[in-house]
Amino acid sequence: MPPRAPPPATFLNGHRRPTYNNPNQNHQHPRTTFDLQKWSPEDSAPTTRQPGLSPSQHFFSVAQTLSPIARYIVDSFKKHRHWGPPVVADLNKLRRVTPKLVAEVLKVQADPVMSSKFFHWAGKQKGYKHDFATYNAFAYCLNRNNQFRAADQVPELMNMQGKPPTEKQFEILIRMHSDCNRGLRVYYVYEKMKKFGVKPRVFLYNRIMDALVKTGHFDLSMSVYNDFKDDGLVEEGVTFMILVKGLCKAGRVDEALELLRRMRRLCKPDVFAYTAMIKILVSEGNLDGCLRVWKEMDRDKVQPDVMAYATLVIGLCKGNRVEKGYEFFKDMKEKRYLIDRAIYGSLIEGFVNDGKVGVACDLLQDLLNSGYRADLVIYNHLIKGLCNVKHVSKAHKLFQVTVEEDLRPDFKTVNPMLVCYAELRKFDEFCKLLEQMESLRFNVIDDLVKFFALLVEDKDRVVMALEVFDNLKSKGYCSVPIYNILIGALYETGEAKKALTLFQELKDSKMEPDSCTYSNAILCFIESQDIHEACSCYNRIKEMSLIPSVDAYVSLVKGLCRIGEIDSAFILVRECLANVTSGPREFKYTLRIIHMCRSNDANKVMDVITEMVEDGCEADDVIYCAVISGMCQYGTIEEARKVFSSMRECRMVTESDLVVYDDLLIDHMKKKTADLVLSGLKFFRLESKLKAKGSNLLPS
Repeated sequence: MPPRAPPPATFLNGHRRPTYNNPNQNHQHPRTTFDLQKWSPEDSAPTTRQPGLSPSQHFFSVAQTLSPIARYIVDSFKKHRHWGPPVVADLNKLRRVTPKLVAEVLKVQADPVMSSKFFHWAGKQKGYKHDFATYNAFAYCLNRNNQFRAADQVPELMNMQGKPPTEKQFEILIRMHSDCNRGLRVYYVYEKMKKFGVKPRVFLYNRIMDALVKTGHFDLSMSVYNDFKDDGLVEEGVTFMILVKGLCKAGRVDEALELLRRMRRLCKPDVFAYTAMIKILVSEGNLDGCLRVWKEMDRDKVQPDVMAYATLVIGLCKGNRVEKGYEFFKDMKEKRYLIDRAIYGSLIEGFVNDGKVGVACDLLQDLLNSGYRADLVIYNHLIKGLCNVKHVSKAHKLFQVTVEEDLRPDFKTVNPMLVCYAELRKFDEFCKLLEQMESLRFNVIDDLVKFFALLVEDKDRVVMALEVFDNLKSKGYCSVPIYNILIGALYETGEAKKALTLFQELKDSKMEPDSCTYSNAILCFIESQDIHEACSCYNRIKEMSLIPSVDAYVSLVKGLCRIGEIDSAFILVRECLANVTSGPREFKYTLRIIHMCRSNDANKVMDVITEMVEDGCEADDVIYCAVISGMCQYGTIEEARKVFSSMRECRMVTESDLVVYDDLLIDHMKKKTADLVLSGLKFFRLESKLKAKGSNLLPS
């Protein structure tokens, strides 16, 4: 049987039929030829893929609609990751890359550098020219990968390559920027559009102006509108509404109404246009402008719908004009409109805030009669209003309603009642409410922490908070965070001794104080001038491997400076700045002053102190001690005295304080000198001889 003939040459196998009589057919290293029919996307795994997907699944999730050749190109990009000879070699295996294929590949590319290289490589093919589809795909690719500035240069690239951009290319860029709220970039593209002599259609003008208005560039929008008129174009209703909304947002209601009058020549504004204006004015808090627009709508005999009423009523209630909102509510009732529950809720909240709880309760009854079911927010407002007028029993009945209707009441529901019981000194009812909260699976201890935190915000209620706490302790309603809140509140009101009494009570109990407790105690001990106990609290915090509060650091440093423990104080200064993200500015200036003392120049040190005072920090004990520490360590007593004299001239220190700090300066210098002498004796091992002579230089 004769041998079978080889397969005929086809486009898919990409090469002509080999010659079987070629004597070099069986050479040692045969030349391999790329066969697209044998290639599969699964042969090369992408370098990155979505979690949980296999390489082939990820590839097809990205490029499942691509043609086989486009899949081959994308797979080559993923395999090699960077543009280079291997990628070019893969591309050269193809006979030709068409513009349609280039656009297809760019639509799925996620690497802007690789996309740009491929785009320019394709353009260098013999006889190849990019078409509008490839340029558009290239612009989309750059923008998709956050290279929108490069995408804006595509029109110049098109023009340079003999393909002047049309309005479509600029529309693509404008749409990209407007979708991402890049108003200034929209205007930049618009200016470029004018340079190319391309005039936008009315639709594109509207899009440009709308993007500028939405991003707060109304003046630029008006300049575009002037160009619109200069081009002889006729406004549409959309054009007018874009500008009217911009004028309303800018608070220029008179101009907006004037523009509406011009709009009437072409088309009459409808209820949707007026509602949009009211909505914008409400968002800007311009309620007078809302009412003017409403009158204009009435003058045009445009019947407002439920949405227009709801927008206005809710806006008036939020703007503390609930009575005016109630008038429009009654208009809705007369016209038999279906009133939304949101309108009832806004009116109820507004009347409660005005102290008119009776009207708010009537609205609740009207709401229920209308067939609605009140939500928890409405009940919370009513409970708060009833408690404000000390009708806590009625408030508790409403609370029972929320429970019965399974509305899941929360802390906002019960807090007004807890406060009211506390103010009326009804501690039995207070505890009964806590028991009911427990039965409803409230986290009572956490809610009590919130209760006390809110209560002590008013300093006049701190005594009442203590009284409530005294009644709760016996029933087991106490925790360390509650102690911390009360200790901190007592310190803020100048009752440091009472705060320390609570601190001691906490220590004597079975509960363990935390770092916040000890930090508050440090403040109180420093206030009581008990520096040793304050240091004990600091040591306890360090034993717990925790960090004191910034206020505790500041207070402790000032306390140590007052008793002359300067070195210990500045150890804490450095520790605080190392442990705290944003330390006190006073501490930062302290270290700058100490560093500037290296120059032994009083004027340079004084410059830092002056800068500190101008920055809002006061010169206090810490700053004075920083001068003493720095000059004793790096400078001289004379320069330190010059600094204090300059501060005296600037009235930063009194004459009596100057005497105190001068004595402290001398004592600290003696201490530093003694430390240096002792270090020298230890270095030369002479301390044993001095001990034999009974020297007083060494401590016993």
